[in-house]
Amino acid sequence: MISRTRVKICGITRSQDARLAASLGVDAIGLVFYEKSPRNVSIRQAQEICQSLPAFVSVVSLFMNPEPSLVENVLAECPVDQIQFHGTETAEFCGSFKHPYIKAMGMAGDASVEEMLDAYPEARGLLLDSHATGAAGGTGETFDWDNIPQKFRESIILAGGLNPDNVAEAIRRIKPYAVDLSSGVESSPGIKDADLVAKLMKQIQRVECEHI
Repeated sequence: MISRTRVKICGITRSQDARLAASLGVDAIGLVFYEKSPRNVSIRQAQEICQSLPAFVSVVSLFMNPEPSLVENVLAECPVDQIQFHGTETAEFCGSFKHPYIKAMGMAGDASVEEMLDAYPEARGLLLDSHATGAAGGTGETFDWDNIPQKFRESIILAGGLNPDNVAEAIRRIKPYAVDLSSGVESSPGIKDADLVAKLMKQIQRVECEHI
C-alpha cells in the first residue's frame, strides 16, 4: 500500500487562508497561541477560522511553555483536534489535558530523536524542526535531514525551512509521515500566499505520483 504524505499548514491567522488550504487538499491547519509569535491568534480569531473550515480538516493548536489555563481555555472554546507543544513541556504536562498531542523537537545541537520518542511515549507524533530545543520555531531554516535516524523517518512530521522548492526533495529523501510548513508559504508572517500554497501541493502530488 502506498503511503500518502500528510500536509499541515501552520500559523494560519485568517479564515480565507484556512479555506484556501482546505480547498487545495491540506490535511490540517495550525493555530498559534503564543503571544511572542507574529502568527499568534486570539481565541475569537481561532473560533472564526475553525468555523470557516469544511469537514475532515483537522485543527492543531500550538503552544510554547503555556500556562495550563491558556490551554484549558482554548480547548474549551475552540474545536481543537490535537495540541502541539513546542517548548520544554514535560510528558506529564502534555498529557495532563487528556487531549491528543504532538511534541515538537528542535534538531539544533545534540538532539536525539530516539530519546525524545522514549520521553513522550503518548505523543501522537514527533515534529522535527530546525530550532534549538526549547526555542521558538518558524525560522524558515532547514536542518540536516541526514541527522534523522533511518528507522524513524516514516513516522515523523518534518518541519523547518520547507517550501515549494525543496519539499519534493524532502519527501523523496526522508519519506516522512507528514510535512509542516508556515513561513515557506507566506507573503508576510501569518499571511499565506495562495500561489505558494498551490505550488506546494502540486509539488507534493507530483513526487507522490512517482511511486504509483
